[in-house]
Amino acid sequence: MHILLIHQAFAALDEPGGTRHHELARNLQRRGHQVTVIASPVSYLSGTNQDKRVRKQTDDLGVTILRSYTLPVLHRSFFLRVFSFLSFMASSFFNGLFIRRVDLVWGTTPPIFQAPTAWLLARLKGVPFVLEVRDLWPAFAVAVGVLENKLLIRLSEMLERFLYRHADQVVVNSPGFIQHVKARGAKKIELVPNGSDPEMFDPKSEGEGFRKKHGLEDRFVVLYAGAHGMSNDLDVVLDAAENLRDEPGIQIVMLGSGKEKPRLRTEADQRSLENVMFLPPVAKMEMPSYLAGADACLAILKPIEMYKTTYPNKVFDYMAAGRPVILAIDGVIREVVEDAQAGVFVQPGDSLALANTIRDLATQPEKCRTMGISGRNVVEARYSRERFANKFALILEGMRSRKDG
Repeated sequence: MHILLIHQAFAALDEPGGTRHHELARNLQRRGHQVTVIASPVSYLSGTNQDKRVRKQTDDLGVTILRSYTLPVLHRSFFLRVFSFLSFMASSFFNGLFIRRVDLVWGTTPPIFQAPTAWLLARLKGVPFVLEVRDLWPAFAVAVGVLENKLLIRLSEMLERFLYRHADQVVVNSPGFIQHVKARGAKKIELVPNGSDPEMFDPKSEGEGFRKKHGLEDRFVVLYAGAHGMSNDLDVVLDAAENLRDEPGIQIVMLGSGKEKPRLRTEADQRSLENVMFLPPVAKMEMPSYLAGADACLAILKPIEMYKTTYPNKVFDYMAAGRPVILAIDGVIREVVEDAQAGVFVQPGDSLALANTIRDLATQPEKCRTMGISGRNVVEARYSRERFANKFALILEGMRSRKDG
């Protein structure tokens, strides 16, 4: 079966960003399918144009990645961001027309604008359309205040409902999304959660190289790895660092990129927060050494009701690495962490509670190790990426079987 994936924010394993789709595509290749990805040459994390990327790449398993023209204006303003989305929507449609002998088109959202391209290509080619929902857009954008124009909100919600109703299969990555998509017209819904690859991480590693490189040998290191955007509430982390000035043995490391990172760095410098270190994003293949160098890992989002539905991928990587999770996100992911006894919940938006939790964990290394081991065991048993990749493959294979039948 030849599967065509339309995904502007696609990141390969040797690139920074979420690699869920490359891992799923590689599993499909191993099962004998062919996967072609149409992606953007513009980094979704930083908004920079990656000029060194060749237009066509093929990985070692045969996954083909085509880079389709996109305006490099992602992080300049919301208005220009929409134009970036629309440019990819148009160019990916044009390029998709020339991909031959496609048996299924796989669309994903957000950004939602790429999903209509996937739907239209599927209909023109007469093949099934699977829609993967990774975030509840536009609901999240409205909740965080990024999308405020009432007309745009209404049009976006109409597009969202159209896609749910016309997808041959909807796949969600969090159980918290099921009710939302069902209420807006989705009929066939499957859950393929975020997870992690335990084999990628060595929970026994102490990350000596990472710690020595950054002068962290004698510090209790709290690592945040991921996007630095409006949703991530990283000002709370700076406020927590302010409360930890009297703890010279504690270091907070902010790994990643995003629209808010330059402002956050400036703010940390102005406040002389020497206990906060900013590092650039790294490829997924390098992530194990960074997580190994942490004593605890942080996941945080703004205290917004909608965010209680999320299953952040970073949490499962933290657990796979055998590191305790400091979780400033309520809802379904809190249930995962607490059931696994893999970390400590902190009320979102509460910088003092975050500081006190970090201070407490720094004095209890054995507790940290115990929570890390527990989280690792639960990922191996319930949340391995291979397990979910196989489930996803069976869903797609079932769609092809129904079409042939």
